[in-house]
Amino acid sequence: MQVLPIASGKGGVGKSLLAANLAIVLARAGRRVVLADLDFGGSNLHLILGLRGPRGGVGSFVNNPGMPFEDVIVGTDYENLLFIPGDGEIPGIANLNSGQKRKLINRLRKLDADFLILDLGAGTSFNVMDFFLLSNRGIVVTTPTPTALVNAYLCLKNALFRLLTSSIKRGSEADALLKQIIRDTEHLHRIYLPDLVARLEAVDPPNIATYRQAARRFRPRLTLNMLDDPADADRVNRLRHSCSQYLGLELEHLGVIYRDELQDVALGARLPIVVYKPESVLSQAIERIADKVLEQTELPDDQAEWLDTDDTFETAGAEAEADFEAKSDYVNELLRTGALSQGDLLETVKLQQLEINQLRRENDLLKAKIVKAANEGFSVR
Repeated sequence: MQVLPIASGKGGVGKSLLAANLAIVLARAGRRVVLADLDFGGSNLHLILGLRGPRGGVGSFVNNPGMPFEDVIVGTDYENLLFIPGDGEIPGIANLNSGQKRKLINRLRKLDADFLILDLGAGTSFNVMDFFLLSNRGIVVTTPTPTALVNAYLCLKNALFRLLTSSIKRGSEADALLKQIIRDTEHLHRIYLPDLVARLEAVDPPNIATYRQAARRFRPRLTLNMLDDPADADRVNRLRHSCSQYLGLELEHLGVIYRDELQDVALGARLPIVVYKPESVLSQAIERIADKVLEQTELPDDQAEWLDTDDTFETAGAEAEADFEAKSDYVNELLRTGALSQGDLLETVKLQQLEINQLRRENDLLKAKIVKAANEGFSVR
């Protein structure tokens, strides 16, 4: 069974959109798929699938010792696709204890499926990171906005940090030193992960050798959502270089998805976009991502390092150009046939301008914070 955890450092980037539609495309390809809503704080994946609010889900299972796991697995309208709902309305479900988490992970690992897709909550809590690390080939979804890219970086940084802490045995010299470093919160904020690993390796080589072996197999994949322009695809290069330089992590680009208001229409119709309008640019992008996932299915985790990540980023850039042309052709066709009026087009441009202004304000705020942090660091030195 291939486990596909889908995470994001920031909410609202389209993580659940990708999870639901990718599950349907893989199921259509004849694969047995289980889709699990593990966004415990805000589970709503059933809405994208067009299902009614479930009576029970993951929360019911972990809170009731005698409840069979099969009772929370429900069928869908799509052949080969089963669904495990979340339980966002149960108080405290977002904060699973270690026993509940182990119980759930053990049951998920025993599922009979070709693909297990996990729609995880946004953020970098230990629970989210532990589910993300159930696979070395998890997917991180982000958008071209500065805040989303920063949060994607923090998501990957925290995943590696969680991998590090899980690799170190309790009571070891590395464990003692790491606890001492963690207590110094201010220092921990400034330390680079490779420097931290080197310090721990100096006192405990065997435990850090375990981590380095696990880190080499960890090859997460990136999906860039909500593009408006081909130039947006270039914005992830800074994220890629930061991961390589400061985390020692090589990212693979899985694909790009353009912003499309049709997704909101599909959601209102309680249909996934690949069902509502399969020929749309958005649906075709998800189909393309599914094809890549299927191509890589035969590649063992320990051979993922053979993949040329440069090629994946170049391919994503070419896809961004091609999809933009397809989207422009679609708009021109609507204008020609009268299905889209000039007024509709002007209204769309106005809305996009408002979004651009909002992004510009976010970018200015982020720059101000960076300058302030740099000045404070200079004054301390």
